Amino acid sequence: MEQLEQRAVLVGVNLNHQQDFEYSMEELGNLADACGVEVVGQLTQNMERVNKSHYIGTGKVDELSGLYKGLEANLIIFNDELSPSQLRNLESDLDCKVIDRTILILDIFEKRAKTREAQLQVEVAQLQYMLPRLIGLRESLGRQSGGVGTKNKGAGETRLELDRRRIEEKITALNKELESLVFQRQTQRKQRKKNALPVVSLVGYTNAGKSTIMNAMIEKFGAAGGSGEKTVFEKDMLFATLETSVRNIQLEDNKSFLLTDTVGFVSKLPHHLVKAFRSTLEEVAEADLLIHVVDYANEKYGQLIQITENTLKDIGVTDIPTVFAYNKCDLAGHMIPEVQENSIYLAAKPRIGIDELISLIRGSIFRDYVHCDMLIPYDQGQVVSYLNEHADIRATEYENEGTRLTLECRQMDYEKYREFVIE
Repeated sequence: MEQLEQRAVLVGVNLNHQQDFEYSMEELGNLADACGVEVVGQLTQNMERVNKSHYIGTGKVDELSGLYKGLEANLIIFNDELSPSQLRNLESDLDCKVIDRTILILDIFEKRAKTREAQLQVEVAQLQYMLPRLIGLRESLGRQSGGVGTKNKGAGETRLELDRRRIEEKITALNKELESLVFQRQTQRKQRKKNALPVVSLVGYTNAGKSTIMNAMIEKFGAAGGSGEKTVFEKDMLFATLETSVRNIQLEDNKSFLLTDTVGFVSKLPHHLVKAFRSTLEEVAEADLLIHVVDYANEKYGQLIQITENTLKDIGVTDIPTVFAYNKCDLAGHMIPEVQENSIYLAAKPRIGIDELISLIRGSIFRDYVHCDMLIPYDQGQVVSYLNEHADIRATEYENEGTRLTLECRQMDYEKYREFVIE
């Protein structure tokens, strides 16, 4: 049976004249679009507090019903998370399928999840969302299976069969599997710490260009040599990548750092999702430097910066040095590249400003490097080999007592081989 094309009416409540209300409605439209849903209408209401029973005022419910029928829509999407009773009452009175922002975002995440860890995280978040809403969802799924808010493969039927106890058991089982994957990730993280490689994390609003910046760096410095072997997926859409990618960026002077690319943020990121993706987002908390990527071509970029900073605060990420990378400046008509203190204006797609970004990264993460001269006895050849590989050798001279190196190295290597340092 061919699935009906989804035509949605968006509904939002502006509580106490929120400044970002208009943008969050625009964002809801983009999220619907990312799910292949056509937005045919919009209804908003200014309120001081939401209606406990229907979220919107009862008069607005009638207006919504008329709008929905008049526009021949088959879906209503609310801009906030609805309570189980609100969902139930709205579906009963409107006699149509109603979903909220949370289930819409969960649906996108489900479609985009590629790795086992991401898939488990999304499934746990979906089940936790469903648990208190079983009765309301039961009616909704019976009314129309498939499409946004349900998995397409007969999920309507599957979810109807799931009772509360079975969902709880499933969440426990999934969390167990997730824990073992999280443990692996933590082990890898410990190993990276042991290797003392600095970690640089790309953060920002979804679709700001984090993956494009990462690929530009991989092309220029990475082991992939631009072959595409280690590049990450990039596309002009919301939540193109959900997986955390980690790449070793090897600079010309034997300095290297790990670059991580994490899931992008949106406003009102569902708490179930933040909780489920906590282990992925923890990568950010471990970083030595954050590159906050901003879509400078978006006129609301100030709000996008705020959304990212609030989300970072929510997951406990504070006090990490940050470089602001204002991306897509070629589309905004801003002169590029331009560096101002801890900010860089660039265009990652045409690869303008990548060298300048690297300079800012260098200035921040390689501060503990020491310039010195070492005289290493000829029977300590392994030390010379190590330094050739891990330090920036400026000059090499062979003297009677051994090899004299003029170099720049990490503080820890300086301490390790201090006996060979010539004062």
